[in-house]
Amino acid sequence: MGRRTTYLVILHISLILCENVLSLPTPRVLEYDVDGGRDMDIFDINEEAGLNLVEGDIELDEKQGRNSIIGDQYRWPKTVPYYFEDDLEINAKGVILKAFEQYRLKTCIDFNPWEGEQNYISIFKGSGCFSSVGNQHVGKQRLSIGTNCDRIATIEHEFLHALGFWHEQSRSDRDDYVTILWDHISEGKEHNFNTYNDTMSSSLGVPYDYGSMMHYSKTAFRNGTEPTIVTKIPAFADVIGQRMEFSDNDLLKLRRLYNCTRSSTFLDTCDFERENICGMIQGPGDQAEWTRVTQAPGGPNTDYSNMGKCTGSGYFMHLSTATGKPADTARLESRLLYPKRSYQCLQFFLYNGGGANDQLVILVREYDEAHPNGTLRVIQPIVAPPQDLWQLHHVSLNVVKKFRVVFEGIKGDAPSTGGLSLDDINLSETTCPDHVWRVKNFSYIMETTPNDKPIYSPPFKSREGYTFQMGLYPSGKEGYAGELSAYAHLVTMTGDTEVRKWPCPWKQMTMMLFDQNPDIMRRMNNQRSVTTDPTKKLSETSETSELFFWDDPRKVGVEVSAADGTKYFRGPGAGTTAYLTHGRAKSRDFIKGGDAIFLLTMEDVSHLTVTQPVPSSTLPPVTTVTTAILPPTDPCTKVTCGNEGVCVVDAGNALCRCAVGDDWWYYGESCQYQGSTQDTMTTALIASFSVLGGMLVVTAVSVVCVKRKNKNSGGGGDRGITMSNVTVTGM
Repeated sequence: MGRRTTYLVILHISLILCENVLSLPTPRVLEYDVDGGRDMDIFDINEEAGLNLVEGDIELDEKQGRNSIIGDQYRWPKTVPYYFEDDLEINAKGVILKAFEQYRLKTCIDFNPWEGEQNYISIFKGSGCFSSVGNQHVGKQRLSIGTNCDRIATIEHEFLHALGFWHEQSRSDRDDYVTILWDHISEGKEHNFNTYNDTMSSSLGVPYDYGSMMHYSKTAFRNGTEPTIVTKIPAFADVIGQRMEFSDNDLLKLRRLYNCTRSSTFLDTCDFERENICGMIQGPGDQAEWTRVTQAPGGPNTDYSNMGKCTGSGYFMHLSTATGKPADTARLESRLLYPKRSYQCLQFFLYNGGGANDQLVILVREYDEAHPNGTLRVIQPIVAPPQDLWQLHHVSLNVVKKFRVVFEGIKGDAPSTGGLSLDDINLSETTCPDHVWRVKNFSYIMETTPNDKPIYSPPFKSREGYTFQMGLYPSGKEGYAGELSAYAHLVTMTGDTEVRKWPCPWKQMTMMLFDQNPDIMRRMNNQRSVTTDPTKKLSETSETSELFFWDDPRKVGVEVSAADGTKYFRGPGAGTTAYLTHGRAKSRDFIKGGDAIFLLTMEDVSHLTVTQPVPSSTLPPVTTVTTAILPPTDPCTKVTCGNEGVCVVDAGNALCRCAVGDDWWYYGESCQYQGSTQDTMTTALIASFSVLGGMLVVTAVSVVCVKRKNKNSGGGGDRGITMSNVTVTGM
């Protein structure tokens, strides 16, 4: 039995590998690393560019002072105006728009193209990645997304600076949580590890966050191979410095700072852990019911949220199709929802443990004045053949009225011992990903696939008619052990006669490793995007100098065979050797039940090649110099403060702050006069004598007046004093 079991395990693993490793080309197609083969953090990029910025990526004029999130004047409005400079790379523009969508989904912050507002963020391609902290009220406030800065987490990081946040390790309580190894810091970089007291920066009552995307990594600004930061809780040593997505506490602080009560595009999430099932109801007019359970006959044995890990939890909704008549229906309807956009994405996990033709149909019930009880509209039937697997589904909606989402289960006429199950439902006003690539038993594949050996997703078709696929190195490319390396390729099927434009113009391909957390608001997906540039050459050698990188794969690629024998051409790939480390891939819910899920999208970004319109009521933005960092116009350059006074900018005006000592001070517009303690005493004595003299004069006048009055009254005592009645009205 032992040998037989071993044989079955080996056979099972072989089948999994055959399913995921669709084809291995010989010779291997050309691959271009957009990161130049290096995994560089923000601070590495800026240091290599020769930038000497505050904390590595903060542009700060020292005359302005280290203004932070203390003070409402440094907040932006909840809708932040932005402008794309022409020198910004097209791929960066597309990723910035994706970052804005994350802000809209998870906070109340929105971003709109600049329409003439007095203050706005101008995004350009500088020498690195940097921003100012908070709204500096300088009109055009610059934020640089330079070469290698076009990662979504890097962009979100810089915009968090712009919205008012310093780095996490600069908090006043930093030393309670991490130890700074000053001897390991590069000479001259020690200032990057300063902390700020709570009069300059606020933690907003949120605990220290090792997982913040605003935290330095353990190797920041090191002078050798040893870390510069050691966490006082060792388990967090490799957590600090993540550049995937907002942490929960990043979002909590941002919401508190901007008084967010709800996000802009989030609508609903439900994992069915609470008995109220997120306000869902059983629809009217059906013949069966959805029930809340922890396991179901025919499967599944666990929910998808917790995978059976937590005792006393792990619920999902189940519709049994083992009884009843064919065509019996059960409707599970969401709570009432109020859309603000005209498009939504519904995401959920479905388990079909019932009959072969049991069906789930997605509908919406829409309400208006003419139909106060709502009208049903079919959106999409879901094709999900029975299998021992929770399957991820996305359905695009286009609702503009008040509505409910309706999950309608329909019993088929095939034999069934189980039914349909639903879990981890999320609804947001965002676009759905185009395709899902599920890599089964990914944990095993990461551990056993040889270094420099790729696997490939199936070829997927984009909305514009191009076919593409993702190539993944589970154990990294050569020299990158312990990494996931990822590349996007164009594909042309053999015998394809469809007419398309070549070289492929300005299509952005996004490869997202899906964080399978049940709540969309808490996910930290890892994603990279590459964009097809129709002018990019295959290489500069004489043999290929006339060929374009993103041309028809039949011209610049290699022919490969899929596992089913289908032949197609795979073009050159663009991506990164440092997509994600194995350590981070094993964190969170990137791998669940042993499987990893990649969400793949290819979208047209050609509209981003056009200059962003300049508002007619304003002057065009000044052309940005990308080779140097120039501070914004400073009113203090025209003001000279005397006697060690310091010029500061207050509400756009230059003011002198004068030096003060124990026994003296300066005053005047330019600190030109000096006062002292002796001056104060003299002034006080003069003032006292003046008051005394005034009191004597008043007393003398009063005495004279009283004597004259008594003389004129003709009598003494109280006979000349009369109290008149006071008439009070309105009683």
